[in-house]
Amino acid sequence: MTEALLPPGSTIGILGGGQLGRMLSVAASQLGLKTHVFNDTPSAPAFQVAAKTSVGDYDDLDAVARFAEQVDVVTCEFENVPAATLEAAGAAAPVFPPVKSFEIAQDRLNEKDFVSGLGIPVAPYASIKTLADLKEFILRIPPPALLKTRRFGYDGKGQARIHTLCGAESAWEAIGEAPAILEGMVSFGRELSVVTVRGRDGTVRFYDVVENVHKDGILETSKVPASVTAALEAEARAIAGKIAEALGHVGVVTVEMFETGGAEPALTVNEIAPRVHNSGHWTLDACLVSQFENHIRAICGWDLGDVTRHSNAVMTNLIGDDVDRWRQYAAEAGTSVHLYGKAEARPGRKMGHINRISAKT
Repeated sequence: MTEALLPPGSTIGILGGGQLGRMLSVAASQLGLKTHVFNDTPSAPAFQVAAKTSVGDYDDLDAVARFAEQVDVVTCEFENVPAATLEAAGAAAPVFPPVKSFEIAQDRLNEKDFVSGLGIPVAPYASIKTLADLKEFILRIPPPALLKTRRFGYDGKGQARIHTLCGAESAWEAIGEAPAILEGMVSFGRELSVVTVRGRDGTVRFYDVVENVHKDGILETSKVPASVTAALEAEARAIAGKIAEALGHVGVVTVEMFETGGAEPALTVNEIAPRVHNSGHWTLDACLVSQFENHIRAICGWDLGDVTRHSNAVMTNLIGDDVDRWRQYAAEAGTSVHLYGKAEARPGRKMGHINRISAKT
């Protein structure tokens, strides 16, 4: 397959069939592009809207290779795709974002080393391989602190909070004694994110800075405009741009940050997500071109679309049985409902989201 600009009618391969893959597929179809989704279970939300589907284990490299041979470009809807899977796909079709973005974002230690190596502030941290390491470094990074597994953590999973020095052993057990990082708690005023898109030609565009609220480790709401100064918004974009450039990223990358510093606000980077992101769902209804369409444009070599926000927006996740109130939300003026087609609502499971839209300020 060639890495040239992909015309309408081309097929995009998506590794992962969750709600992000679903929304990527819808965006692709609006541009006259087809999607072929690979997922490890047949009940994937993206399967409901994709032109073609494949079911297989991500570690089945022959199945991955067969899938990639049928598409023109491969992308991912989640960051924890095994490196061998990306390599198998890359032997048959271009893979965007590039493997480097995944290698860094999949490992919290690599991520912290990468960001701090760019001169960008992060929380105090230390590599933890054993309980002895934890007992040593908790004296240097005192509680309250977070112990996080290096890999496979999202939506509050794979981490334990340490409130006192005596809590080290129970935290170590709680994360399954897996390789980890100890991270100092950051006192912050707001949680922010910058949804950034970078094209194959190096063009970078930024959506407006988003103000986020989490509940029980899961994103609850995202609001634009964020309640930050123009100077802080410019700084946030500069940080996100520096990260995207250093990664050589292609597609959407989201940088999560904390606003710290009180009267003199500053920014501390929390995490990088090398993909379309929950805090960018508001772009579906408050921008001419959403994060999903711009990701598709970027990986296909198209010009990036307009990221200008035309409305204020508050995105609210529908988690668990929140989705049972779909009719109420559908009747609300100024509210757009997005349901993911998941069969069963469970506690902590994202079933959809709503965007409440109002006049731009």
